[in-house]
Amino acid sequence: QVQLVESGGGLVQAGGSLRLSCAISGRFVSINTMGWYRQAPGKQRELVADITSGGNTNYADSVKGRFTISRDNAKNAVYLQMNSLKPEDTAVYYCNAFLRTSIRTSYTQYWGQGTQVTVSS
Repeated sequence: QVQLVESGGGLVQAGGSLRLSCAISGRFVSINTMGWYRQAPGKQRELVADITSGGNTNYADSVKGRFTISRDNAKNAVYLQMNSLKPEDTAVYYCNAFLRTSIRTSYTQYWGQGTQVTVSS
């Protein structure tokens, strides 16, 4: 069974920083794209950033220049460094990964349970 476990959320003042981590455990053979999504109250879940297995990154316009996504393939982990945080960054942040549980299966999307990030003004 595959598990994605996030950590690093919390309460921070505007202008501050947080670093989110996501560790993937369980039985799988390969991981493709990994990413972070967020969902604010009353809004749809949206992509924050993702990173391919080759290291190519993609960011939402609202976080470009402030957030940095990275991954450690040896540790099966993905990170999100968030700087210059704003109150509008307040949301539940979800880790996401496309992975295969065997060589016979296609890549399937998996989600973490989410971690709350609250930015006070």
